[in-house]
Order: sequence, then C-alpha cells, then structure tokens
Amino acid sequence: MVSRSYSNLLELASGESPSFGTMNRRIPRIMTVAGLISDVDDDPADSVCSDPSSSSVHRDRIIIVANQLPIRVQRKPDGNRNWLFTWDDNSLLLQLKDGLGDDDTEVIYVGCLKEEVHPNEQDEVSQILLETFKCVPTFLPPDLFTRYYHGFCKQQLWPLFHYMLPLSPDLGGRFNRSLWQAYVSVNKIFADRIMEVINPEDDYVWIHDYHLMVLPTFLRKRFNRVKLGFFLHSPFPSSEIYKTLPIREELLRALLNSDLIGFHTFDYARHFLSCCGRMLGLTYESKRGYIGIEYYGRTVSIKILPVGIHLGQLQSVLSMSKTEEKVSELITQFTDEGKIMLLGVDDMDIFKGISLKLLAMEQLLIQHPEWQGKVVLVQIANPARGRGKDVKEVQAETKATAKRINETFGKPGYDPVILIEEPLRFYERVAYYVVAECCLVTAVRDGMNLIPYEYIISRQGNDGLDKVLGVASSPKKSMLVVSEFIGCSPSLSGAIRVNPWNIDAVADAMDSALEMADSEKQLRHEKHYRYVSTHDVGYWARSFLQDLERTCGDHVRRRWWGIGFGLSFRVVALDPNFRKLSMEHIVSAYKRTTTRAILLDYDGTLIPQASIDKSPTSNSIKMLNSLCRDKDNMVFLVSARSRKRLAEWFSPCESLVIAAEHGYFLRLKRDAEWETCGPAIDCSWKQIAEPVMKLYTETTDGSTIEDKETALVWCYEDADPDFGSCQAKELLDHLESVLANEPVTVKSGQNNVEVIPQGVSKGLVAKRLLSMMHEKGMSPDFVLCIGDDRSDEDMFEVITTSMAGSSATPRAEVFACTVGKKPSKAKYYLDDTAEIVRLVHGLASVSEQKVLL
Repeated sequence: MVSRSYSNLLELASGESPSFGTMNRRIPRIMTVAGLISDVDDDPADSVCSDPSSSSVHRDRIIIVANQLPIRVQRKPDGNRNWLFTWDDNSLLLQLKDGLGDDDTEVIYVGCLKEEVHPNEQDEVSQILLETFKCVPTFLPPDLFTRYYHGFCKQQLWPLFHYMLPLSPDLGGRFNRSLWQAYVSVNKIFADRIMEVINPEDDYVWIHDYHLMVLPTFLRKRFNRVKLGFFLHSPFPSSEIYKTLPIREELLRALLNSDLIGFHTFDYARHFLSCCGRMLGLTYESKRGYIGIEYYGRTVSIKILPVGIHLGQLQSVLSMSKTEEKVSELITQFTDEGKIMLLGVDDMDIFKGISLKLLAMEQLLIQHPEWQGKVVLVQIANPARGRGKDVKEVQAETKATAKRINETFGKPGYDPVILIEEPLRFYERVAYYVVAECCLVTAVRDGMNLIPYEYIISRQGNDGLDKVLGVASSPKKSMLVVSEFIGCSPSLSGAIRVNPWNIDAVADAMDSALEMADSEKQLRHEKHYRYVSTHDVGYWARSFLQDLERTCGDHVRRRWWGIGFGLSFRVVALDPNFRKLSMEHIVSAYKRTTTRAILLDYDGTLIPQASIDKSPTSNSIKMLNSLCRDKDNMVFLVSARSRKRLAEWFSPCESLVIAAEHGYFLRLKRDAEWETCGPAIDCSWKQIAEPVMKLYTETTDGSTIEDKETALVWCYEDADPDFGSCQAKELLDHLESVLANEPVTVKSGQNNVEVIPQGVSKGLVAKRLLSMMHEKGMSPDFVLCIGDDRSDEDMFEVITTSMAGSSATPRAEVFACTVGKKPSKAKYYLDDTAEIVRLVHGLASVSEQKVLL
C-alpha cells in the first residue's frame, strides 16, 4: 500500500484496478481512508486492450464522467439512514442526455455526490443509484475532497485558467505538491470506478472539465483502445500563462491520451495547440475541416463547439403559471412605474466583473442624467461555487458599490441598483429575463456563460407571456451587452461587445442599448434566436459524440503499445504491418545474405537533430568503415548536406558511397570524382529566391539561410516555433509564386523550407544506386534503408517496390526503417538515433568477425 508520503507519483500513476465487471454486478465502495491509494500495479508492457470477445454490450453506451453527479441528495426527514435522490434538472450532464434523444443509447454517470455519505452507507447508496439512476458515485474522504477540489482545482487550476498568476500569496494559490498529489489521487479513484462498469471495446467515455484532466492517462493505461473524449468547460490560457504551471507537461500529456478534446472557442483551442507545440514539440494540421495533432501514431482530434442550452426545459419553465405570475409582478414593479430594467446574472466570484458592471452603471447615470430615475440595474448574484478570501472581498466590494450608487442617485421609490443575493428559483430568474430590456454579461474571463442564451429564448417567450406583457404577436426584441472575454461572445454577433475593464465603453454600450431603435433590436434578436434555438445542448452533444465516433473508427484495426511510466504514459498506435525492427531478425538476415545494399540518411539518423555539433563521431566513422570493409556490402550515405561538407566529414571512409544534396552529386569512393545524377543545372533562380529568403531571415529571429551548390535552404530551427512555422508557410507560398516558371521545387521539411532542382530526390538516387548494383551483376539479396524525415520517404517507397523489380532478387530481405513511431512508408521503425547506431554497430560487429575469420 502506497502512503501519501510517496514522492514521485510513479506508483500512483501506474496503479491498476484488480478487476472490472458488467453493469449487473454490485459495485463496492473504494478508498475510504484519506490519502491512501490502491497498491495494485502492473508493467507498462502488460498494458494492452482487453479481449474484444469479452464485451457483452450490444447497444451504444456512453459513460459520462464529471466532478459531480446530476443528482440532488437529501436525507429523509425522519433522521434515519435512508436518503432521497432526485435528478438535478439544472445539471448540464442530465440536459446532455435529454438532448441526445436516443432511447437506444444507454448513459452511465460517474461522479461525486454533493453530500457526504458515511462509509457504512456507501454500498447501499451505490446500489440504489446504479439501479435507479444508472449513476456510479465516487466517494471521497472529506479531507481528500477538500485538498482536491477547494485546494488544487479552485485555488490553483481555476485561477490560472482564468489568467490569474499567483504573483503573491493573495493572488491565487502558489503551487502545492501535496494538493497536486491529492488531485492525482482523486483522478485515480475516478478511474477505478469507471473500470468497474466499462466494457472497453464498446463503451464511449466522455470526461468533463478541469477537475479530471489526468483521468485520460489512467484509463488509457488500463485499456489502450478505450474510446475517450474530453471537454474543457473553462478557458484554456495562453502559453505564456500556462507554462508557469510546474506540472504543465503532465497535464498536456494526460489530455493527449484522449481521442477527442473539445473547447468552446477557437481561442481556447489555439492556446492549447500552441502549448503542445511549444512544450512538447507537437504540430497540428487541419484536414477537411478537422484539426488533429499527431501523437505517437495517434491522431488526437480537436473539437471547437460552444455548448448550448436545454431548449425544451427552458420553454417548459416559460409556460409555467408561476412564471407568468412572477412576470406580472415585475411588470407592476418596473414597467408600470415607468422604469426600464437592465439585468445582470452572475456568480459571486472575482472573474464575473460584477463591480465593474456597477461602476459602468454609475458612469451611465453621470454621463446621461436623463436616465436617472428611469433605468434600474437588477443584479442577481448567485452564491459562489468556491470559497475563500477572494469571495468575501468581492461580496464586500459589490455591496459597498451598490450602496454608494443608491445613496448618490437614489430617491424615494427609486434605487438605481437592486442587488439580489438570496438564491432564486429558476422560474423567478426566467421572469427577470422576460422583463429585462437588456442583459449585461461583463465577466473579465469566463469559459462559456449561458446567461445570454437563456435571456434570448426567454425574450422570445410564448403566447401566454405575450398576453401578460400586452405585446400580442408583435416581433420580439432583445439587447445584449457582452464581454469580449467570455466563450459565448463569438457566437453572438448581434450583441454589443465590450472590454469590461473600460468603464466608459461599457457605459456607452448601455446607453446605445437603451437608445437603439426597436427595429434594430428585433433584427438582432431574430439573428440570435435562430442560432441559439438550433445550437442547443442536444446539437452540441450529438456533434461531439459523432466526432468521437469518427476519431475512434480505426481503433480496432491498429496495433497498440503502452510506453512510459507514471503520468508520462502514452500509447503508440500503428498500422498492423508497421513494427519495431528486431536486432535478432535483421542480424539473422544479414548473416545469411551475400550481396547487401545499405542506405543511410545522416541528420536525424546517425546524428540527433538536436545535436549542436553535427560532425560524425569517431565511433560512427569506425562503424561505417567496418561495414565498408565487408566485400559483400555496398554502403551508401544519402544526405541533403553539401558535397563539400560530407567529403570533409567522411574523408576517413575510403569505400563509402556518398550522395550529396538529395542525390544530385554522387561519389562512389573517396578517390573518385563527383558525378552528377542529372543534367547540368542553371542556378540563376537563386538570384530570385535568395532576396526573398533574406527578407524572411531579417524578420524572423533565429532563422538562417544555407546556400548549397544546387539548393537554397531557409532554416528556422532556432526561431520561435509558432512564428517560425507561420513564416515558413508564408515563405513557401511566396517562393512558389516567384519561382513558378523556374525548373525547381519548393519543399517544406523539418524546420526548414528548401528549394531544390526539379527531378532531384533521394528516391531517384536510391533507384539509381540499386540499378547500378544490378548492372554490375550484384543484385542485392539484402537491402537496408534508414531515414527520419519526409525526404527519406521517397527512398522507402523505392526500395519497398524494388522487390518486384529487376534491381533486387525475388526473395531479397528488404528493411525500410524510419526513426520514431510515426506514419511512414517504411515497414519498420526504431525509437531514436541511439537505437539506429546500436543496430548499425551490431551489423558492423558481424562484418568485423567475418573479416577476422
């Protein structure tokens, strides 16, 4: 058993649940001792998907996982152990299920209850919730829950994701490793609960929000093929903010163990992609409208879609007689008294900008005294979800500001600000929406915020409310003033968008909303209503699950391996025919063959790309000479580097065949003359290309130009990764345009853009080298080709197809090997340059022994 004093999380992150079962089994409670975790572990090599034949589910099933279950809990009044459970209609998770509207889809919920349940009652409660509500409760000891939720989630993640850096102890919580360990422990407990009910080959798992960001790693470790989606309901900060988090890479890698990651806005997704690029070196691309990150052979899809509201539920509340009565009451209080209501509905926390809104109201009354006595701001302040000093400060500031405004501008029968702090029933809040002339949402940072959507649907109303309002069937109207920093802002193009920090601008926006012509308000309302009514929570849920199904479509046909320890665990998913090159296998083939062709790339293959000193080591020279001395071998070094540099570096290698500049120059041995593999090239195009490259070099710090005899290369390896990549795309387009009539090809490579002569590629030189061997009566029965980037893919294609051609014997042993697990035309891979060197050294050792004999 691992105690809470563990130091590196490895034991925790590799912990496994001992078993899992079907939905009919009785679920026991787990972990009732604070800080203690399961002592069951396994080796990453054993982490494979379960046998597909073990699945017993024949219909679609979705396991929805969130911090809280969509359940209301209360103990029965008689004080006994019995509990009363009801659905929480306001929970997004329940609305999500209703929105799917598919009786053939079974939904299981996993999460915590809002009330503490004594350990003696947990088994009974689990059984009731599973059988009655299909809910699987996760029971957390109070101390652990406090450290996890109120500690790490609310004091560290939540402020940081809302752009609040802990520059001092008063500004958000400083990173606390014990709270982080509690967070990981809770995510592990959630994983254990899911493992008890999941059918890994059939079920879809949908995880919600920042409370469970490392959960995907635990699930992926246990079930490599699990179909896993994650949706972040909060903002995702820019890389400059996010990279201050000490566990930044752990969280990114955990999220990347999902198949689909969802965000409300493109901004949030863009920040996440930027963090993956800057901190993990990953790139993304868009294919036919879908954004994906290539991660160890898997494509992790990115979904951008704001959540919607439950249209049916809101319309049902609008039809209630209690709602009509409340609307009538508010009309009497405001409209009949000649007052215009502006409405704000916010949680009482530091990011909702309530005090800024009140200051804007004060500014409106100062700048436009004509509105004094007429305009009332009703601010509904919902109870804060967190707790702490910051919440108390916000409450105090809000009350003080409202009091000051009322004392300054108030008069008998008129208070410009009405602050409602007591909790309102949903129908009461909806009644305020119906009567309000304008809704103000001025949060300084918010993930989504559905208040504007609720307001728009409420203002659309129904026939019953029309009678109460006395508007008959006239066109509906609404006005919105929304912050630029909330997730729903991009989808509300008819709203007046404001910077909430600019008090004058917000006041002007309020005045514009009040002064706007009714016809304009009607047009804006119609536009918003069309969007909100068609993009409800059901549309959002169906769209996300459709994308998750599409992303997971190839799970079954691919081979999966688990690699890494702890929270660095990830899986490699590759084509069944793509496998790691075994030393024993290739050495065996090497020994039994007599005519061998060995083609090696240099940069990224024999020397790491990140190496500062690019020259070959003495061991590399010795290894290549050992291969070349074997009379059964023809060893070719095929590189993009210049012939001058290669000739200098490999001068000790007498018999090494060198192909420089992608094979345009060829030298068969050290003392031979360089040959050209094509017609003479006119390089006058460089006079066009070089000035363009120089322009981009001057504007891109860290970039350089390499001038070769037949090519020009713009390198941005040392530039800012985002800016360098952006500039590379622009340069590629620019060069293709200005060189359209020149006999050259512009290619994008790994951190470079290269202009090379047409008809020059490593594939062509590989074909020529093999043909040359055949012409000499040396048809190879062993071909090894190793490379690491796009330019080497041409070589792989040539040597793979050569088995059916004349340049290889019919039963030749062909090994096309790439560096790293990634999509490739090669059939084999090795993990890195160190493994490549060990492999080549092993072959060289075989040749040395043969020479000695």
